[in-house]
Amino acid sequence: MPQRFYDDDHEAFRQVVQSFVARDVTPNLDAWEENRATGREVWKAAGALGILGVRTPEEYGGGGAGDYRFRCVVQEELARVGAASLASGFSINEDIVGSYLTELGTDRQKRDWLPGMAQGDVVASIAMSEPAAGSDLRGMKTTAVRRGGDWIINGAKTFITSGYSSDVVLTAARTGEKDGRPQLSLILVPTTTPGFARGRKLRKLGLHAQDTAEISFADVRVPAENLVGAEGRGFHHLTAQLPLERLSIAWRALAAAEAALDWTVGYTSERKAFGTRIIDFQNTRFALAEMTTEVEITRAFLEQGILALNAGEFDATLGAKAKWWTTELQNRVIDRCLQMHGGYGYMDEYPISRAYADARVQTIVGGTTEIMKEIIGRDLASRHPG
Repeated sequence: MPQRFYDDDHEAFRQVVQSFVARDVTPNLDAWEENRATGREVWKAAGALGILGVRTPEEYGGGGAGDYRFRCVVQEELARVGAASLASGFSINEDIVGSYLTELGTDRQKRDWLPGMAQGDVVASIAMSEPAAGSDLRGMKTTAVRRGGDWIINGAKTFITSGYSSDVVLTAARTGEKDGRPQLSLILVPTTTPGFARGRKLRKLGLHAQDTAEISFADVRVPAENLVGAEGRGFHHLTAQLPLERLSIAWRALAAAEAALDWTVGYTSERKAFGTRIIDFQNTRFALAEMTTEVEITRAFLEQGILALNAGEFDATLGAKAKWWTTELQNRVIDRCLQMHGGYGYMDEYPISRAYADARVQTIVGGTTEIMKEIIGRDLASRHPG
């Protein structure tokens, strides 16, 4: 179908991103995988080109483009070369912490952190998951107690993206109780604060170049003005921001599936078996036809979701639908594409191998598939009361 989603400005931006990826990303992918970290150089290079902070208001050092399609371009170009780890790290900065600060932060918080994030000098992370509380935010044990003009934070978090390298952590903590229910708040914690500690760097199935860590807080004292949003409204704030996070995950999933298909069409067009190109076998053509159709239909849905987001009309139910469908599709497509690569698909020298491992977390992070279906089901039930 004709492409009507992007305009000339997006395509001009794509050329900038493609040059950045060719120069600063592709040559370093293997080293990052071995080192299990990307380092700061690539962040600064992206910041210098305006690839970071594209949605951050201009007065805080960003590009001021509220149009999420520019972020879609970045995710697509990183997916083409299999840079899922970097895409995920950028997304935490841009779509999650950056969004919380832009929507809820005070002017001082924005001036303290957003310019550095846009320039690639500041890496941020968000701390929600705990050893005994993942998707169940109401089971959170980390506490923040007001003492004079400060918050005193105690607790532990796990599965923290960029937790080993970040400069600031947007931390969710219990700050009280109301009607027997915990009240959560969001607090900025610079990682140089006494009492803040990084635990082990977690070893994962995939996303090896993205550092993921355990962190802890032992009487960590931060000023009261580090509160982001309203006290006790953390659960509301998290719920309000999750649709964007899930749409971001969904677009990364789509971009990864499209990249895997592209690699596989190229491979099966060149590789022969029994004297015949693999793509000339009917089974291969049918499988590729099925996957291509599913991916293109999914893109049509997601493009409408992005336009709804730009218009302020994207909600939690749409986010859940987008997230569960695309991440399951991503895993299904990449699994079939790896099979078509045969033994070479199992070798790390082929990008499909890395993509297979990187994809698995997508149905878990940001809320599991099962939770997404529960959100959709509750919405249906609420619209048809008994």
